[in-house]
Amino acid sequence: MSVYSPALPTPRLADYHQLGPTHQAHFDSFMEQADNTRDATEYAFFMAAAALAAGTPLPPGGEIAKCACTQCYCAAIFDTAAPGLIVIETSTYGLPLLQCADCADEHPTPIED
Repeated sequence: MSVYSPALPTPRLADYHQLGPTHQAHFDSFMEQADNTRDATEYAFFMAAAALAAGTPLPPGGEIAKCACTQCYCAAIFDTAAPGLIVIETSTYGLPLLQCADCADEHPTPIED
């Protein structure tokens, strides 16, 4: 017998909607640059810069993401190593676009196989 257990909430490092327009623009730019580079050193730099723009320390794994939920347009910025995340799409370079555990629990939108 399987017992359903909801995922633990994703700890938010920041809320995208709480960032000012300049910080949002910088965050978006750094995340896009991280997505478009193939160089690991550049990727790490852009992740750190995005975290700085969001006003949060970079988590130990070195990666953050903004929830890519298409159901509620969640604004959570979180550690990509958090439990309960769902890949809903992949970027041009094959990086996962993630739905936070809160959204994954409330309205999951997993990638189509």
